[in-house]
This record gives sequence, structure tokens and C-alpha cells, in this order.
Amino acid sequence: MLVYSSAKTVTIEAFRDVLIRSSLGERRPVNDIEQLQGMIEHADLMVSCWSDNLLVGIARSVTDFHYCCYLSDLAVDQEFQKRGIGKKLIDETRQRLETSCKIMLLSAPGAVEYYPHIGFEKHPSAWVLSADGQ
Repeated sequence: MLVYSSAKTVTIEAFRDVLIRSSLGERRPVNDIEQLQGMIEHADLMVSCWSDNLLVGIARSVTDFHYCCYLSDLAVDQEFQKRGIGKKLIDETRQRLETSCKIMLLSAPGAVEYYPHIGFEKHPSAWVLSADGQ
């Protein structure tokens, strides 16, 4: 049985583990514990999915809850993919936002086809400034 929660504590170890078990670990600082800690501590909203005591999915967002919500990490353990967990994590995130709030994200290369399938529209003018400014 899968349990979704925004109240259950997500440890750094569990967060790191689910990132690695999903394709997202390739693009996240999984070997930088301090950065992972900051990602958890400073997220405005996290919805997690658990199978018993195993974290199998997470939606980690930075938001004002009213106008915009940046869904920074949507990670689902590869063993649990194709079961609707990602969509449910997004739905659970949306339920915790005001109805006027837009959810925005940057897609992992392997998930580009997934988001239009669940109702997201591609935006032609997103911009990214990397940490090194290059």
C-alpha cells in the first residue's frame, strides 16, 4: 500500500536514496550532503510517497502558495514508475496550493514526453542561469 504525506519527515538519507533510485539522481548533488540538507530544509512544500518505510517518490517545491510553485524535484523510484505515483504527487502538491497557483518545472530529458501527457503545457521562454554564471 502506498501512503502520500506532506507531514512525514524525509531524512537526507531517504531523499538521497530516492534521487539515486530515480533518473533524477544523475542531475542532483547526491554526494553533497550539505546541499541535500539545504534542499530539504528550505523547500516550502514536500509531498512524499511511501511503501511501508521506503520513500518511493517525492515532489519538492519552492512556492508562495498563491501565484507560482516551482516543482524543483519530482522523483519516483524506477521500480515504482508507471503506477501513477508522479501524477499523484503533483495532484497532492496542487491540493496544498491556492487554486490560482501555477505549477512550473524544468523537465528531466527522459521525462519530456511525460508532462504533456498529464496536462502540462510547454513554455517557450524559460531561462536558466547556472550556479557558475556561465
